[in-house]
Amino acid sequence: MKKKLVAFFATAGAAAVVIYLSGYHYIFKAIAKNIAPGPITPSSDDEEKFPSHLVSNAASKAWRKHPQYNFSILTETLTKELKKTRASSLLVIKDNELFFEQYWKDHHPSSLMNSFSMAKGILSLLVGCAIKDGSIVSENQLVSDLIPEYRNNPYGKHLKIRHLMTMQAGYDWKEEYNHPFAENSKQYFVEDLEEQALNVAFKEMPGQKYEYQSVAAQVLGIVLKRAVGKPLSDYLSQKLWKPLQMEYAAKWSVDNKGMEKAFCCIHATSRDFAKIGQLILQEGKWQGQQIIGKDFCAKMLTPTEENDAFGFTIWADDDSPVKCRFFYGFLGQFIIVIPGKNLIIVKTGFYNRLDVDEKKRPLQVNILVEEISALVAGREL
Repeated sequence: MKKKLVAFFATAGAAAVVIYLSGYHYIFKAIAKNIAPGPITPSSDDEEKFPSHLVSNAASKAWRKHPQYNFSILTETLTKELKKTRASSLLVIKDNELFFEQYWKDHHPSSLMNSFSMAKGILSLLVGCAIKDGSIVSENQLVSDLIPEYRNNPYGKHLKIRHLMTMQAGYDWKEEYNHPFAENSKQYFVEDLEEQALNVAFKEMPGQKYEYQSVAAQVLGIVLKRAVGKPLSDYLSQKLWKPLQMEYAAKWSVDNKGMEKAFCCIHATSRDFAKIGQLILQEGKWQGQQIIGKDFCAKMLTPTEENDAFGFTIWADDDSPVKCRFFYGFLGQFIIVIPGKNLIIVKTGFYNRLDVDEKKRPLQVNILVEEISALVAGREL
């Protein structure tokens, strides 16, 4: 037995050395972050596991409640779907009023939920703010204006800001979430995001092909930070959290050098995420103030020629009977905007096996849209 234990620890030690020398030392950080709280995976409730910057609010204002607030009972289909996919919250805004909300697993209206990749859509909104401010010329500005390292790169010198938002950057990056040695796993736990992102090579000319790559959002975050001259969390507070009178301050996870995880990890309440959807529904206008240019909002929501299910980091569904646009985050986080019905749906959860259609859109969005649209219509008859 003693020999077996010695052999085991010797093998484990050797493996640890190999992992460290191979550049995968972030795995030890992942284990350290997660071993006490639970599984070694990202979670929708992990805002305390990482350092973060505060996204402050001001003059907070709660949603006005609809006269029929929470009168509705969820359908059997919707109840089963939410239970199966481990929902933590569901919220519906109808005609700019809070129509329905429900929370599960000890969550409540003030719980901060991890946006995951919904942050990419919020990042695109901030680009719109920067264009309106004049900090960025337009979505067609060259990235090399702000990242001079790209100026002599045969591919990088052609990269535009819009390519980062439409996922047409052409990076040599495989989007992979299912094993700890993937670049996405490294991105989630790495200590220096800027170093990682700017060292990713190109494999093809930008603007030619759609390929979803989280590194594109991180590069976009670097570009935006340099353009506005302040941390992304401060800019988010200035441009969205304070003007929209969010109910609660949010948090944005950062690396060890204080760079926000631009590809993910804005921790906010479902009620405040819903205000992001309402801003989109109102074409960038809030209480008489044009927060984001109306033209830019339209561009954000317009699918590209290369992928008719994707705009500026916001997903599109014009194929279903009820058309919608939605922010989509890992493990089933959604902000769904339904212009034709003046509806916003926010759903958060913890489920990594959502079925998708041929365009990689989660089928759960269709279930939410169809069931809730019918429920709201039926309640108002």
